[in-house]
Formats: sequence, structure tokens, C-alpha cells
Amino acid sequence: MKKLSVCVLFGGRSPEHEVSLRSAESVLNNMDPEKYNIFPVGITKSGSWMLYGSRDYSKLPSGEWEHCPENRQAAISPIRGQGLLNFEGDCVVRERIDVVFPVLHGENGEDGAIQGLLQLAGIPYVGPHVAASAVSMDKTLTKLVADNAGIPQAAWALVRRRDLGTRLEGTLDSLEVKFRYPMFVKPAGTGSSVGVSKARDRQALAAALEAAAGFDDKVLVEEYIQGKEIEVAVMGNESPMASVCGEIDSGADFYDYDAKYITDTSIAYIPGRISEESSEQVRDMAVKVYRAIGCQGMSRVDFFVTEEGRVVFNEINTIPGFTSISMYPKLFGASGIPYGALIDQLLKLALEA
Repeated sequence: MKKLSVCVLFGGRSPEHEVSLRSAESVLNNMDPEKYNIFPVGITKSGSWMLYGSRDYSKLPSGEWEHCPENRQAAISPIRGQGLLNFEGDCVVRERIDVVFPVLHGENGEDGAIQGLLQLAGIPYVGPHVAASAVSMDKTLTKLVADNAGIPQAAWALVRRRDLGTRLEGTLDSLEVKFRYPMFVKPAGTGSSVGVSKARDRQALAAALEAAAGFDDKVLVEEYIQGKEIEVAVMGNESPMASVCGEIDSGADFYDYDAKYITDTSIAYIPGRISEESSEQVRDMAVKVYRAIGCQGMSRVDFFVTEEGRVVFNEINTIPGFTSISMYPKLFGASGIPYGALIDQLLKLALEA
């Protein structure tokens, strides 16, 4: 039986570059080389594409992979049928690629950009397609879709970078009319809690807006929802399925980048410590969000569940973390699908889409 040729894309020009490297290490270590011809292609922070020339994936998180002497410059051709191009001196080697697994978090990887290239190339890929990726990456667009679908979520407001500077005081006034402190402030187009702040007063709100605007022209301000942070993994095309619910206890003021990837304060509870009724509501709503946005393949959908049992949608991630401690593979592992089988299923869904 012919092996499937799989290109795993990782790295990228994104604030989430390091997270991508850790996710890719786990994905590559859990792919069965007996089933797949694996082509690991990394994108450096400067934007260079390289076919990684080693099978020692432990070198990815540190960035050491970039200095492997067997690396070759590489590119995915937008011309259909050309596949993966890698360059050896003056020679161009073409490799057939059956499917791509983009393990690229954030800008240019999760926002529809790489998906557009793969659509042009006619290469199937894991995860949602262009429109769903773009809508999910831009939290303000996600909010509009959720509002239209009748999905309960936190009250929100959009602030533009131009609303800061000379308009800052007026912007702060309008936000204080709409929301009580604390407020959450987020760049519209980042993941992994990059640039996210919890503002407890006017001075902190001003600083949070400036910090978020450093990552994106669009800044999302949300009301604070007191509740447990619940995550659900969703997988599928026409008939998506939701995993068991997981709960994150950040052990910090909120589940920020450090709590996710650097410190060891956070604790994951699988299943989450919520009622069976709330679990079913969360799982049903996760699939509703997934379908409303038009996702396929995979996504992780995040919620708050209040003490009264109210379920509130938070956000969706179309290329969730795949690190050794990430919730997406853990949630499906707890649902009876181990990591290796999960990869197999995601690649199968990509080919069926």
C-alpha cells in the first residue's frame, strides 16, 4: 500500500512561533513513519522556508533545527501538481504532497493565509478552510457570527488603533459607560493569549489598549465573566463530534500566555468539574459554533460556565495547540482517541473535505 505523503508546516512569522515549534515536535513524534512519508517544513521568523533534514524533532523547540546542515530551502508551489519544491544547488526537487498538516498558530498560519496558498495549489490540508479560518482568527468577526447565530457570549466592543492617541480619553469614557471593571482587552487577531490583559481600572485599561494595539489594528474589549474556563475539542466535516469537556484552572489571574506555556501554575481537569447538564450544553454549543462559522477538520471551542450554570461562549481556535500539554489532544485522548489515532483521523478528514 502506497504511503501517504504528508507535509507538516511549522514555525512562521507570528508571535506564536515558539508555540508552533512545540506543537510540531509533538505532532511529528506521534506520526507513524510506517504509514506516512513525512516532510517537515519549517518557516523561520524571517520568513525563510526550509525542509528540515533530520528526524530529531527534539531540536525544534529550541530553534536548533534551523542550523541542521541537511536542511534545504523549500516552498509549496501554488501551481497545481508541483507539490513541495526543495532546492539543492541549482537543482529543484519536486516532492508529491498528498496532504498538508499546518501546525502554524496565529498570523499567516491560522488566519486563512496559508490555507489560501494550499487552495491554489490544490493540496488538501488539515483544519478549516479560508473563510472559516479568517473569521475565527478575527475575534470581532467571530463575535458577529456568534451574535447572528444566537450564541450567548460576553458583551463586547471594538476599538481601533486610531481611537487611541488623541481620542484615548473619549474611548476610555465610552468603555467605562458600557462595562464595569475588570474588563478583558485582546488583540483581535492573536491566539495563545498573546497581548491579552485584564484591566481593573482606567490607567490599566489605557495601558492594555496600547499593548493590544501593538499586535493588531483591531482591539476587542469584553465584559468580565466570572466562571470556570471550559474547553471542548471538535473534529469532523459534515458530522462534527465534540470531545469530553476539560476545565482549566490557571492558578493565575487569568489563563494568559505564561500560564499556558511557561509557568506550571495551571491545572487541567478532564472531565471538567461541571454538571452533566452543563457538559451537554457546552458540547452542543461547541458544535453549533463550529457549524455557524463553517469549520471543518478540527477546532477547539472555549467557554465560561458560571456558578449558576450559564454557558457563555469565549472563542474558537482553528489550529489549537498540539504540544505535549495541550488540551486538544488530551481531550480526545480522554474521549477514547489517542494522539496517533487523532492525527490519522485528521488527515483522513482533510482528504475527504
